Amino acid sequence: MDVKITGLDGVIDTLKSLPPEIVSKRGGPVRAALRKAAVVIQKKELENLAISLANAPRYSTGLLEKNIIVTRGKAPFGGNGERYLVRVRRKVYPDRVGRSRGGKVTTTLAAANLLEYGSSKQKAEPFIRPAVQQAGARAIQVFQESLSKNIQRIIKKLAKANANK
Repeated sequence: MDVKITGLDGVIDTLKSLPPEIVSKRGGPVRAALRKAAVVIQKKELENLAISLANAPRYSTGLLEKNIIVTRGKAPFGGNGERYLVRVRRKVYPDRVGRSRGGKVTTTLAAANLLEYGSSKQKAEPFIRPAVQQAGARAIQVFQESLSKNIQRIIKKLAKANANK
């Protein structure tokens, strides 16, 4: 699921005109702000997963919870930019827990998919999509606050450096 923020044309033009400390290849304040916003969604996913696991009588090894992670993604296709993903890292469950009747291993991706979408034998207990819906507005707010704070910090640093010259 991609979230796109529109109506920021003036902000993008301003960012392009800023010094390299702000618009760096390493992401600068935009990268840090996006990561903080992604962590908001990650925490909500973990809360929703805990509720889902508590509501049904099933055994949990905790492997799925440990592997809901925030990672930096490649720039969007056809352009520059930053991208952070909240995703499930693929790990194989231990043999005594992770073998199905057919001898196939069970992975965290398969477990998350089964919970999120269900199957013919198990009803869906989504925890990812509701997390984005519930925490999306808060994530955008955290992004805006963090970006503003980081840019102000860099501006103060540059002003101090230029005053000493």
